[in-house]
Amino acid sequence: MMLTAKDFIGDWRFDRRIEDRMGGQAGVVTGQVHFGEDDDLIRYHEVGKLRIGAGPVLTAERRYLWRFSGDVEVMFDDERPFHRFTPKGKGQGTDHPCGADFYRVTYDFTQWPNWTATYVVSGPRKDYTSETAYIRG
Repeated sequence: MMLTAKDFIGDWRFDRRIEDRMGGQAGVVTGQVHFGEDDDLIRYHEVGKLRIGAGPVLTAERRYLWRFSGDVEVMFDDERPFHRFTPKGKGQGTDHPCGADFYRVTYDFTQWPNWTATYVVSGPRKDYTSETAYIRG
């Protein structure tokens, strides 16, 4: 089943696990995501609490724009392209080079309405895996 923009609208909880191979540390982020409608775009806004290793708890925030056109085009909040993915089943999104670093993302919607997004990031400045579980509510 192909998911639509309306399937995502509203509030979600998220739990993110980060394995930083370069820094030899693990991190967690827990928080809330709101998907809001804005003309032909969905606005993704997350706010959470981040802790890496034994460090202090910090507030983490990120924003993206999602455009649904069969596939989903994910953009940074200034509309620069990030990646694309198909909102069904389990599959890899398009890759994203960031300077010399490289982002690869896999989405898993097989347990909908719970779903995950896993990023594997590698390069000279970054080497980590980030897995985020999303739960409606």
